[in-house]
Amino acid sequence: MTQVFFYHGAANKIAAACALLAKAAAQKKPIVVYAPDAPVAAELDRQLWIQPATGFTPHCHADSPLASETPILIAQDLQQLLQEERLMNLGQGVPPNFSRFASLIEVVSQDDEDRQAGRERVRFYKDRGYEIRYFDLAEQA
Repeated sequence: MTQVFFYHGAANKIAAACALLAKAAAQKKPIVVYAPDAPVAAELDRQLWIQPATGFTPHCHADSPLASETPILIAQDLQQLLQEERLMNLGQGVPPNFSRFASLIEVVSQDDEDRQAGRERVRFYKDRGYEIRYFDLAEQA
């Protein structure tokens, strides 16, 4: 069963996602980032070029010719992916077919709309028997 991790209370959702992705890349853990909204995908792409401040987090879009060689893939749909280990959700809804991944990472900001969408996803996962581990990013700030 897919492990679900909720990182909540992020002051900046994209910055929090970038920090988690940089850590995963340093540990050589591949991740698919589900960003169905084009502006979110574009901002994440831009931020990964400049974060961390002293480096670059290797990434590309899932449909890139370099996808098979890149640890972090940004996907606007989850149809044809090369890996199914980890999925990070930056969308407002439950990602389609998330259960094919070994783990699902949710990042939720302090924004009221984002928090409400996060709560709805928590209910969805709990109603289906998924165990959820929570990490409060506001405490880590």
